[in-house]
Amino acid sequence: MKLATLKDGSRDGRLVVVSRDLAHAAPAPLVKTLQAALDDWDRVATDLVALYDQLNAGRIAGTLEFHSEDCLAPLPRAYQWADGSAYVNHVELVRRARGAELPASFWSDPLMYQGGSDRFLAPTEPIPLADPAWGCDLEAEVAVITADVAAGSDAQTARAAIRLLVLVNDVSLRNLIPAELAKNFGFFQSKPSSALSPVAVTPDELGTAWDGARLHGALRSSINGALLGTPDAGVDMTFDFPTLIAHAAKTRALGAGSIIGSGTVSNRDADGGPGRPIADGGVGYSCLAELRSVESILHGAPRTGFLQIGDRVRIEMLDASGASIFGAIDQVVGA
Repeated sequence: MKLATLKDGSRDGRLVVVSRDLAHAAPAPLVKTLQAALDDWDRVATDLVALYDQLNAGRIAGTLEFHSEDCLAPLPRAYQWADGSAYVNHVELVRRARGAELPASFWSDPLMYQGGSDRFLAPTEPIPLADPAWGCDLEAEVAVITADVAAGSDAQTARAAIRLLVLVNDVSLRNLIPAELAKNFGFFQSKPSSALSPVAVTPDELGTAWDGARLHGALRSSINGALLGTPDAGVDMTFDFPTLIAHAAKTRALGAGSIIGSGTVSNRDADGGPGRPIADGGVGYSCLAELRSVESILHGAPRTGFLQIGDRVRIEMLDASGASIFGAIDQVVGA
């Protein structure tokens, strides 16, 4: 099943069920918002699935044409946004580029920060950037949206709590990060609002691409039409989603609608070394920081700049037939 939130003038929008081909939509029965559906999932999911089946069979009259431009984020605001760093290859490269050792614990204990969830950018909403000197970067990620998760839940319990998957552009202001981390108190100003894909998708809709813990498939990122990377989200993911959820729930309960991110999707090269750029036959990168890190490792300094006003970022995942699964995050950096 595929779900989206359309703009209707309200803060939380209107929940719609979207056809598999992302062409049409129908208002959801019983509930107005995705958060309301997640709060009462066991009661409303059956009706949502029935509507989805009817929509795909063409048995609903007067359906809406579906356009990403009409969407808010599936959850325009959420009770929880906790972003992991499940691809340790990414962390290792960024630290290596600045001459920092990777602690051994990073391979066994997930990194995670709590981001701002009071507002997610719509999939086609501009990325606001007050000062290009802040070093604006994209970060292409996958995230899951959970049901209620009790404090202390193990990974097996966490797996059963995964309700939906989305794509994320976790916008980062790279030049603000060092001073914030130097305070030993985490990210804040350097992590503005993230954007979510137009559509949230239930795990069963993903077929064999979803193994219950990881989403397999190339996550495509481009800047101004030039492909930045196509790393496989199911490869080199050191910590799977059940592990990340259990990590987040170690000392606290997670409310329905909590969003848990994978962190920047990152693949090693076939020879085990740093991933190579697309131009060199590699799968490329999901953020500019990783490309700049590889440039620093290979050439002594980065050669690629960060995003500038007017740059266009696109993040998308296609299925085996080449069709878009979640719709595209397609944003311009705005002043």
